[in-house]
Amino acid sequence: MDATTLTSGIAIGFTVAMAVGPISLLTIRRTLAHGRAYGLASGVGVALADASYGGIAAFGLTALTAALVGARPALGLVGGAFLVVLGARTILAAPRGVANDHERPGLVGAAMSIYALTITNPMTILSFAAIFAGLGLAGRTALEAAILTLGVFLGSAAWWLVLTTLVSGARTRVTPRALGWITRASGILIVVFGVVAIGAAIGALS
Repeated sequence: MDATTLTSGIAIGFTVAMAVGPISLLTIRRTLAHGRAYGLASGVGVALADASYGGIAAFGLTALTAALVGARPALGLVGGAFLVVLGARTILAAPRGVANDHERPGLVGAAMSIYALTITNPMTILSFAAIFAGLGLAGRTALEAAILTLGVFLGSAAWWLVLTTLVSGARTRVTPRALGWITRASGILIVVFGVVAIGAAIGALS
């Protein structure tokens, strides 16, 4: 295995995952409300989405990239609407406190739901393509592209492991009242992100 290529992929995946956005807010809220395992499962879903788009860029699938970027307005509308609904539900679901074990949703569902949400942003492909080209990682062999994709997944997953560990450390010290305010604030911000995404998609269609 090419250690340099793997290390580069890990660094890229970690850096891209650190970007603050609705996915970060959602993962933090899930960690506070349902615990580290649920938050980390959500982070793994994000890492899978990052690896999916990173893989498309690493393997140089330009036709698929062009098709996904061309579908950006439609995906933006879907993703934006999903964020608005999710944010509204978050605002209305003011918790009385942290969830008990039997109240936590399934971990697979947590990963897949956030994977579906993350994958609605095809511009991530262009981000990875630009980074790979800038670092001279584009146009390599299939094996190197696979190693790079694995690195992106590991790097992204590492960021979510760090984030959910830090957030879960403060979870037991969060009062029900504070958790309620955090939930409402994150819900409002998620709605704002959704409205912005919908506006951008409509603007691209006009």
